[in-house]
Amino acid sequence: MIAVARLAVLVGILGLLPFLAAIFCLYSMPSHSVTVIAWFYLYSAGILAFMAGVYWPIAMQLENRCYPLSPLVTMVLSQAFFLAAGLGLLLATRWQIALYTTAYLALYVVDARWMREYWPRWYLRLRLGLTLVVLVCQVAAGAWFIMSH
Repeated sequence: MIAVARLAVLVGILGLLPFLAAIFCLYSMPSHSVTVIAWFYLYSAGILAFMAGVYWPIAMQLENRCYPLSPLVTMVLSQAFFLAAGLGLLLATRWQIALYTTAYLALYVVDARWMREYWPRWYLRLRLGLTLVVLVCQVAAGAWFIMSH
């Protein structure tokens, strides 16, 4: 049987591949850039919404326990990131750059600062590495967009 940590690392790394592939395509195949940038932010929204969904079951488990965050705050955080992910798709690309970069950074800060007690140490280390790669991809997509427009 595979350990949860190993599976999470594998799934996390596989989840980075579409981000990396999109950046590679933006810079190497500019003729497809409109499709690639749209796909990149669609994938960004999907992963952000997925990550936000993790807070919902935590909130349901908190009801009768004493933790640093109340169930209400945890649910609101979940919904705020979910709404940012979805509403970001309606924005112009220049605003998507800012929104998704900020949201991914904020998501990690929430995990590392306020949700730290809920996660094993290996998970926060994994999240830091994955988040850094995603942030570099967000900045690279933004830089490409700014340079090409």
